[in-house]
Amino acid sequence: MTEWYLSLEFISQIYWLVAIVGSLIFIIVMILTFVGGDGEDFGDIDTEIDGDAGFQFISFKNLVAFFTIFGWSGIACIDAGLSKPLTIIISIISGLLMMVIMASLFYFISKLSDSGTLKYKNALDAVGEVYLTIGADRSSMGKVTVNVQGTMRELDALTDSLTPLKSGTIIKVVAVTSNGILIVDRTRKPIEPSQIQSSQDALPGQSQKKLL
Repeated sequence: MTEWYLSLEFISQIYWLVAIVGSLIFIIVMILTFVGGDGEDFGDIDTEIDGDAGFQFISFKNLVAFFTIFGWSGIACIDAGLSKPLTIIISIISGLLMMVIMASLFYFISKLSDSGTLKYKNALDAVGEVYLTIGADRSSMGKVTVNVQGTMRELDALTDSLTPLKSGTIIKVVAVTSNGILIVDRTRKPIEPSQIQSSQDALPGQSQKKLL
């Protein structure tokens, strides 16, 4: 093995070394990322592009992917008999493309995981109903049912109202505490559009009866 490696040209030795080391580290990182870890132990260098939070072009994982593809594509170019300058150009472009693919992959994975995470701020201004009585002036915590992120949820709630909000009371979320407790207040249930339309349709008939 050593004799074979030493018999290679200098540029081939570099590409083989980068490809083998990069592949080993790449496999370890992927196992940690998808099996039990998140890959953050390797110290990601965050660089956001176009202001999109979470899209990291320059990170440890992406750099490992770059050198892995850089090495193997360089080896392929050398075996194909391409010139050294062309080999270097193709291997660099291939590595950069792999970085873009890796960054996009982890970006969309993070988006998918975020979409299922409850964000209490999304409950602001939501109208719901008291499930368990809420004590007046934040004296005791209760529960409310509100629609958050397209799903009805039972969440802890407090109120600044001077009277308790009993079960069945229609409420509106006016604030959210840092630890995810909703601050609610009594409100009226919004009229459904269909009810508004039906009442408007009934008005002409009622006016005609009055005229008769």
